[in-house]
Amino acid sequence: MEKQERTLGQLFVPICFEVLLYMLAGVVDTLMLSSVSDQAVGAVGTANTYIGMFIIMFSIITSGMLAVMTQNIGAGKSGVAYQALQIGMVFNTILGVVLGIFLFFGSGSILHIVGIADLLLKPADTYLKIVGGFCIFNALIPIFSGYLRAFGYTKQPLIATIIGNVLNFGLNALFLFVFHWGVAGVAVATIISKLLNLVIVIIQAKLLIHAKEDPNRASGRHILNQIIRIGLPSAMETALYNIAMTLVIRFLNQMDPDGLNVTARSYTTQITNFSYSVGSALAQANAILTGWRIGSEDYEACDKGTKRAALIGIIVATILEGIFALSGGFIMKLFSDDPIMIHLVIKLLAIDIVLEIGRVSNLVFGNALKATGDVIFPMVIAAIFMYLFAVGGTYVFGIKLGLMAVGSYMGLAMDECVRAIGMFLRWHGGKWKNMSLVSHE
Repeated sequence: MEKQERTLGQLFVPICFEVLLYMLAGVVDTLMLSSVSDQAVGAVGTANTYIGMFIIMFSIITSGMLAVMTQNIGAGKSGVAYQALQIGMVFNTILGVVLGIFLFFGSGSILHIVGIADLLLKPADTYLKIVGGFCIFNALIPIFSGYLRAFGYTKQPLIATIIGNVLNFGLNALFLFVFHWGVAGVAVATIISKLLNLVIVIIQAKLLIHAKEDPNRASGRHILNQIIRIGLPSAMETALYNIAMTLVIRFLNQMDPDGLNVTARSYTTQITNFSYSVGSALAQANAILTGWRIGSEDYEACDKGTKRAALIGIIVATILEGIFALSGGFIMKLFSDDPIMIHLVIKLLAIDIVLEIGRVSNLVFGNALKATGDVIFPMVIAAIFMYLFAVGGTYVFGIKLGLMAVGSYMGLAMDECVRAIGMFLRWHGGKWKNMSLVSHE
């Protein structure tokens, strides 16, 4: 099965719209929940952070799987990519069931341990129990969507996301405004829409890709070892990030008894996610091209393409974040009428301009390194600087110096920018050229 030849733009546009729509679902949830209370918004934002902290175990397989797939597809060995799909599907199904049971029955204990604000505890527990309990959908959607993208089919996961979002919007309206289910209604709507999304990408993968017919095969143990060698450090980096964000949120919860600062962070995140989605899409699209080019040993195209993608990301992030910062007051009126909340979010949006410039660079160069097989370096600098600047900055600037959420965002911006410089220097050094996963006979 030959891959669908694509340029960066052809891969990027569908992925960007898909990520945007995924982010839009969160904004829709936030807008609808804001009609219930600011505490409901803060509760769902906090619960989603903790769900993300646990389900990063799925990325052990999904991140490693994409690197193995794209490099073998680039080398003309699509049968090996099919084997990677099978391994990923089995592994994440088992893990999804086990983790879902744990989150469903342990949601209350988890939230008590992390020290959530009292007003947010009950709605956060409800959301975590429902959405976390069905996290198997979070385990399998990336497996099949990644399989489609690895072969160049980026429009199909977009279609699945659109349909899922439309359903999510309709169910949110029904459960919130007709049945008055509150946070529970948003959680149920999320689960049903994810189920539909999963069914669609499974059907599309089966209909469009026939890599099973390719005779190229490798040892299953060898493929699993490669997936884990790439995926485990990547998952550890994600775990370190989520733990760091958990500590940041814990500090934010300690700043005031009403959850003002942590809720402001939730609103700011929903707004800036639109800028983040561009960087994420560029990083994903470039990682696919990088894997193909590594598989075909076209290192010059890898280098030029990655640097170009990073430059595009920086330009777009600067423009978008500037617009958000200037129009923050108007945007926030869609979410809240509290003048204190609006003023705080505007400050955070201004700082986020610097944060997003660092983050998009970090994403593009980091994902490209992982696609080549160079995964240890990103994990090491993440372990150092996320805790030094993101966590340490939140504590020092936010709590000790009394800058609250503003101080936290200063630390977060420092973390992203310093790591971005490290990623660029690593990529420019060129060691990734000797880390291919494919044996060229």
